[in-house]
Amino acid sequence: MKTYVLVGAGSRALHMFAKPMATEWKDTLLFKGVYDINPVRANLLSEECGEVPVFRDFRRMLEETKPDTVIVASTDYTHHTYIIEALEFGCDVITEKPMTIDEEKCRAILRAEQETGKKVTVTFNLRFAPYFAAVKELLLSGAIGQVYHIDLEWFLDRRHGADYFRRWHAEMANSGGLLVHKSTHHFDIINWWMDSRPREVHAFGQRRVYGDGRTERGERCLTCGYKAECEYYMDIEQDPFIRKYYYQAEHEDGYIRDRCLFDERIDIYDTMSVNVGYENGAMLTYSLVAYSPYEGWRAAINGSGGRMELTNIYSNADMQSGKSVIRIFRPDGTAETVEVDTSASGHGGGDAKLRRALFLGDVEDPLGQQAGSAVGAESLLIGAVANRSIAEGRALPFPDVESMGAADKDVIR
Repeated sequence: MKTYVLVGAGSRALHMFAKPMATEWKDTLLFKGVYDINPVRANLLSEECGEVPVFRDFRRMLEETKPDTVIVASTDYTHHTYIIEALEFGCDVITEKPMTIDEEKCRAILRAEQETGKKVTVTFNLRFAPYFAAVKELLLSGAIGQVYHIDLEWFLDRRHGADYFRRWHAEMANSGGLLVHKSTHHFDIINWWMDSRPREVHAFGQRRVYGDGRTERGERCLTCGYKAECEYYMDIEQDPFIRKYYYQAEHEDGYIRDRCLFDERIDIYDTMSVNVGYENGAMLTYSLVAYSPYEGWRAAINGSGGRMELTNIYSNADMQSGKSVIRIFRPDGTAETVEVDTSASGHGGGDAKLRRALFLGDVEDPLGQQAGSAVGAESLLIGAVANRSIAEGRALPFPDVESMGAADKDVIR
């Protein structure tokens, strides 16, 4: 059996990887260790996963367990460090998205992968979610002909969206902002649907709701003198997971999970708009806001043979919404509605399907749902270039991933 170790012990690490490896996949693989900079979280994860060994040093974990694969689910700005060290040790890597947060770190990962001959896989679970996969199937079937333009509007509500501004994500140096951390999902899906590479990026971004714009603020919700009147107040002690994994672990690393949404250190955007031109002439118009009254997304795909309209309004951030429809309109006036079952848990059922592809390894992949390093680079770099475009106030050319050394440079799915 193949052996795995895990870097990171947060919510995603626990629920996407650790628990499934320790339970439903325990007869298929060996889960040999976990490392996190916060030993409290690592020990809690271990307790929930059959007492998997906990390591206080990443290198020591590699040397003692000699894993086939390292799973990286740490904070975004640390991904490149663990990925490169694992590759150089002789391991394949599975990494949470985004693969990393900027062009320099991306280049280093691609170079290390090429030099070592090992493989980096990026976990884009939306590719495996039934609704997104159904759209890909329809596009491949020629349902609307050649794709010319996609308009995607994504909106996070004032619970899910605000949460990014409470956490480490709120600083550009940690996450690359939402255009990297969050939008990498969306840009990857668009790249996959487009079946083309980005050529040019022009973006705009502002902070309109969160950040240094309110005098009535504190260090954190727990001790804030304005908690009674603040519409964003979060009681960190009421959520069992957050209380145990973060609040009661603060003494180890000083990480505050309920930081004030109006902290002056916040430098990421909450209102974003991006235009992308593709090598095949197609175009993307994209927007993201992090303070909508409700959560979801809308898209329209215009092609040579019609228009496809997509709408998903979620009751929560996990996409468990029952039935969803895809509407197709043709130039002759006819229309078609395709119904898709999206009731499965875990990103619309995508998480479970993704794990199967990762851990079985020989799953057929007719839609090209599995994503390697070049695919990970294409999506994160749209966000990274968008950040530069915002800062410089102009359209910017997209980097040549091939020249960056991507091992799977010819595979854009």
